[in-house]
Amino acid sequence: MNMEMEMQFLLTPENESFARVCAAAFAARLDPTMEEIADIKTALSEAISNAYLHAYGEKSGLLILRAGLCERTLIYEIEDRGIGIRSIEEAMQPFFTTSKNAARSGMGFTLMQAFMDEVEVISEPEKGTKVILRKVISH
Repeated sequence: MNMEMEMQFLLTPENESFARVCAAAFAARLDPTMEEIADIKTALSEAISNAYLHAYGEKSGLLILRAGLCERTLIYEIEDRGIGIRSIEEAMQPFFTTSKNAARSGMGFTLMQAFMDEVEVISEPEKGTKVILRKVISH
């Protein structure tokens, strides 16, 4: 990797915007378009919201955000130490949700896939989840 960063913070709804700004600042070195920045921020928001809602049951917990740069590819890792995902395949299906909140649509992973070039999920029950997002910057 050409450049890397890592930060750890307490995951709260208020800190989601902080993580988005950090991710956008990291991406800035590649001079992305406004659309690319918006894509990154949207995908990160979904990953962070998933951790807050599902990993920690809407309670605060540790979130680790890593960012890496390999040529023109930005790589973001969002890692929690929450309950993990029982079935990644099932969780990545559109409209699937374990949330009891009717306002949740179950489209988090689908949105991440729409806005990023690659989405990888690694999870172990009772140990946590890592979501890896990759985006190639076009120019």
